[in-house]
Amino acid sequence: MQSKKILLLLIALTALQQAAFSQNWQLVWQDEFTNGIGPDWVFETGNGSSGWGNNELEYYRRENATVENGQLVITAKRESFGGFNYTSARMKTQGRKSWKYGKIEARIAIPAFSGAWPAFWMLGDNIVDVGWPSCGEIDIMEHVNTEPNSVGTIHWTGPNGDHAQYGASTPVNVTNYHVYSIEWNASSIKWFVDGVQFNEANILNNVNSTEEFHRNFFILLNFAIGGNWPGFNIDNSAFPAKMYVDYVRVYQDGGGNNPGWSHFAEAESYSAMSGVQTEACTDAGGGQNVGYIETGDWMAYNSITVPASGSYRIEYRVASQNGGGRLSQDLNAGSIVLGALDVPNTGGWQNWTTISQTVNLNAGTYNFGIYAASGGWNINWWRITKL
Repeated sequence: MQSKKILLLLIALTALQQAAFSQNWQLVWQDEFTNGIGPDWVFETGNGSSGWGNNELEYYRRENATVENGQLVITAKRESFGGFNYTSARMKTQGRKSWKYGKIEARIAIPAFSGAWPAFWMLGDNIVDVGWPSCGEIDIMEHVNTEPNSVGTIHWTGPNGDHAQYGASTPVNVTNYHVYSIEWNASSIKWFVDGVQFNEANILNNVNSTEEFHRNFFILLNFAIGGNWPGFNIDNSAFPAKMYVDYVRVYQDGGGNNPGWSHFAEAESYSAMSGVQTEACTDAGGGQNVGYIETGDWMAYNSITVPASGSYRIEYRVASQNGGGRLSQDLNAGSIVLGALDVPNTGGWQNWTTISQTVNLNAGTYNFGIYAASGGWNINWWRITKL
């Protein structure tokens, strides 16, 4: 929700259904807004510095956040207050509650009109010390104007000391209720709408200077009016406009045989190889990819420890101008073959897509190998995740 310059299952879900939806996550904090706004929220007041860094047009007031029928309601109004023409609310758990990793979700319905900018997001606890974007920002749900989608983004200070961001959007009828969430661990941040994933950011081993995302973050909810991203053409007929939040919940890993364990490897980080070359990569995150792959070429990645026996998903980030390639993965120099996948025609050597296979592995430490059964493809990274 900071600067964008650089860029029902039925409502009455049972407790059993909720537990199933949460899978291995354990509920550690929640506000259901049943009897008012909980004590862990604090409220921003005013217009901040330069419209909260975005040239927003509203003045935030505690009075614009209420509870109606067991739901939080943030009401944006067209009214003169504090030298501004609009009022709204911005609330946060800063100084009260924050978390490192977990599943963070909220069930939200928002209005869509020119000038609207509601958000459900997070900022790093150390923002007071290091400022933005070095504190890190995780936007779980943002929406502007009448666009038919929700946006999920992270912001941080990149390898060159500049503002970096990575995000994606997914089609959503935002005026209906939807559950917006992230699943965040030491390897990645994944974005979901109603349980369907639409975006993922790799943060394993602080890749691309993402160390910010291995610290505690607090939650924010707000409803901005105007600003650098939505612009300044405000539909004044839309006021008063209401953002509804049914609940906010935080889950953390409840354990259980390492569910969600993941190992991420940049393709160029091989321990040994035959025949391949590296080149500059334009995929998200930049860096390099492995290319010039011909039939019979291979890459090996040594000493990867699989924590437990079970089912695993292996993903490969690939590109091919012509298609027709085929890759396979094996363990310990081919003594265990895990299977093969066809690489599709992605329309260009830098047009990237993710393909995957599911395999069964026994616990142990292995050397993983990727082999070109037929060439004509590039690979940027691969990842193995316990299911």
